[in-house]
Amino acid sequence: MDITEYIKLVFTDYTLRTITLGTAILGAVTGMLGSFAVLRKQSLLGDAISHAALPGIAIAFLITGTKDSNVLLLGALISGLIGTFWIRNIISKTHLKSDTALGLILSLFFGFGMLLLTFIQKQPNANQAGLDKYLFGQAATLVERDVWTMAIVTGFCLFVLFLFWKEFKILLFDVDYTKTLGFNTKFIDILITTFIVLAIVLGLQTVGVVLMSAMLLAPAAAARQWTNSLSVMVFLAAVFGAFSGIFGTAISASQNNLSTGPVIVIVAGVFVLFSFIFSPSRGLLFRQIRFIKNRRDLELHKTLAFMFHIAETHDDISHPHTVKILNNFQGFTKGTLQKLVNKNYVILQGNMWSLTEEGFKKASNLYNQQNETDE
Repeated sequence: MDITEYIKLVFTDYTLRTITLGTAILGAVTGMLGSFAVLRKQSLLGDAISHAALPGIAIAFLITGTKDSNVLLLGALISGLIGTFWIRNIISKTHLKSDTALGLILSLFFGFGMLLLTFIQKQPNANQAGLDKYLFGQAATLVERDVWTMAIVTGFCLFVLFLFWKEFKILLFDVDYTKTLGFNTKFIDILITTFIVLAIVLGLQTVGVVLMSAMLLAPAAAARQWTNSLSVMVFLAAVFGAFSGIFGTAISASQNNLSTGPVIVIVAGVFVLFSFIFSPSRGLLFRQIRFIKNRRDLELHKTLAFMFHIAETHDDISHPHTVKILNNFQGFTKGTLQKLVNKNYVILQGNMWSLTEEGFKKASNLYNQQNETDE
């Protein structure tokens, strides 16, 4: 199947269109809200919340006896919020650190959820089959109503994000300053956390409890490599998340026996890897290029400084010297000498070199800067 046929199929096939739209919306909203989790250094919170939501799914089924996705996700939302605020209380009211609180709530809630799922599976009721899809996700179960729910929640998140943008931005980078301005930091913090929980709960049906934290954090981590601006980061994270959903769905649909959720997470991981390597400001590739360039510049300056010390011993700075003098200098290479000639710092005639006035001035400035640094 080529790209053109697949795009036509997206518009004509109900199931594929629903899954593609659902995963794209999910990727966008989780990437957008995941940016705040990453910047607040609460990356593990996503993992804890997704696992804490499992008991809510099981309890919602036990109470209602139905597998309606909205009912089950409402139970997951309540359970996730309870787990989140327990984590906050443990951190604020005990001497335990955040990583301990996160690990404690994650393991307790997930263990309780697995216990409830085991109990449900042993009940003489065929209706309980399929609850385990929330562990690893099953995007194929998405229906148009689920997509509309995601779209409405995403729209609401965007509205609140624009409404409280200034407050969110200030709180992220300076909590004390936010307090001095008179903002209710506790309310803003709870609002951000609630929306992060909401985004995680939305993705449980598609990606599952186990992989949901990656969907929340990977697009944001990738976007962080490309910018220092919060607004640009949020936008890029939403784009990376949406394309992760679209490409992941396309790969899963074009191959047999590939679950959509894990493929989406892998695609998001590819975005992260690409960003870590190729982003201009923080990427490993450009960092290595800058390192090599800086090292070459250092060798160039060291050679020019060495020439300066030789030239300043003569009344005439343009007095020629043999290249052999430079051979004993550790930083000298023929390539370095040619670069100095190209920059018009040095004149090379046969085996003799001499500093130009421009080269002498440049070397003198470097020498003075070095002395100021040493002082």
